[in-house]
Amino acid sequence: METTKWAIDPTHSEITFKVKHLMISNVKGEFKTFQGTIDGEDFTKATISANIDASSISTNNDDRDTHLKSPDFFEVEKYPEITFVSKSIKKVDDDEYQLVGDLTIKGTTKEITLDTEFGGYMKDPYGNEKAGFSINGKLNRKDFGLNWNAALEAGGVMVGNEIKINAEVQFVKQ
Repeated sequence: METTKWAIDPTHSEITFKVKHLMISNVKGEFKTFQGTIDGEDFTKATISANIDASSISTNNDDRDTHLKSPDFFEVEKYPEITFVSKSIKKVDDDEYQLVGDLTIKGTTKEITLDTEFGGYMKDPYGNEKAGFSINGKLNRKDFGLNWNAALEAGGVMVGNEIKINAEVQFVKQ
């Protein structure tokens, strides 16, 4: 029996993040190139996977983006992809789920839990069946070897360790 397959619609999806800068405000960024799939009709039993092109990182600052792509952070020439593969999906409430999976960044794999809200199903004007999700989570960047930082003269550090992740994604039934 063939399983139902869904693929991310990249024109109606985004993967963003926030991190504290100078300990006083957040800097936002996004990954511009990514793909993902859901294999299965029942999302709680499905396999969800995503691949992100690490070199597609954008924070609206070319110098910062170049630094993020360097060995100090993502080392994109050696580790071109960030990957996620689900291990379990647990229903918490009507449209709320906990998505647990293995996230691999810079060659290091760690299990993370992502809060996931199912937005529902809808047919687009072209007859394609879509499913929408809002996904939120956080991670410690040092768990993945993203250790670079700079001490501040007044105390503290330039870049926070906690990264807040948000993905707004639409999947289209294949």
